[in-house]
Amino acid sequence: MHWQPAASLAIIRQRAELLSRLRRFFSDRGVLEVETPLLCSNGITDPSIEPFTVPCGEALTQPRFLQTSPEYAMKRLLAAHGEPIFQIARAFRDGEAGSRHNPEFSLLEWYRPGFDHHQLMDEVGQLLNDCLGARAVETFSYRQLFLQRLQVDPFTASSAELERIARRHIDPGSMVGDRDMWLELLMSHLLEPQLGDGTLSFVYDYPASQAALARVVSAGDVSVGQRFELYVDGVELANGYCELTDATQQRQRFERDNAVRCERGQLERPIDGYLLAAMDHGLPSCSGVALGIDRLLMLMTGAPCIQDVLAFDWQRS
Repeated sequence: MHWQPAASLAIIRQRAELLSRLRRFFSDRGVLEVETPLLCSNGITDPSIEPFTVPCGEALTQPRFLQTSPEYAMKRLLAAHGEPIFQIARAFRDGEAGSRHNPEFSLLEWYRPGFDHHQLMDEVGQLLNDCLGARAVETFSYRQLFLQRLQVDPFTASSAELERIARRHIDPGSMVGDRDMWLELLMSHLLEPQLGDGTLSFVYDYPASQAALARVVSAGDVSVGQRFELYVDGVELANGYCELTDATQQRQRFERDNAVRCERGQLERPIDGYLLAAMDHGLPSCSGVALGIDRLLMLMTGAPCIQDVLAFDWQRS
């Protein structure tokens, strides 16, 4: 009976307590809670993420986009005021539905001026230990993880070599792609399920081609994107960056995203001029992270599916 909530009353109460716990954590550290719009004039350009588009009506002169993350608006606040901030927000992603995905979900996002990504990883670990109980923390560089677990260097291996390793362990069928596609396949199918078994597992310093909105720096003989992901019991829980602050580089990345979208037959997305103007004004050196609240609640309750922790999931909304 779809009129009834999917989550039990006990889990609904646990969600309420979790939200209170998150707010206490940041209040104790002097991090300001903020709110930003869900419906904005620009959406994300990332080819792997699709926003919901709201057509224009009489009151709107152009379509609006439901936000896949509050990131852009929060960075505008950072550029204006430079204060550490957090937000508990609803976020929306088209085409993402499954045991760990719901097209509408809850996201915790926060930014720390003056932090690098290692300092932010420390704070994420503190938050997770507060929510899940004490767990050991382990950290791997992306390169170290591939070398230890798959005996391959992800920065120097050819696309053909990565494909051979993938086909040795899994059956990707007739799939074809570039180095990043094979790296992502190896990560998602072979490495991620082993991460965070009773621990908090952080993976950091990804290939520059996977930097997203993170800074790219030289690390010995390679360039790395200063970002991290957190895994707990094989579940990807958080994604953080030492944030790119250069508006010109950011525009170039947006343009590259749209070029990829065109190659794949996807629609181009408008570039967020408000964000670029804020960055041009001056985004402070900072790190930021987004953490899935629904997935965290799944871990806290032992729920196998995201639908079990949502009052009304996509099929009931």
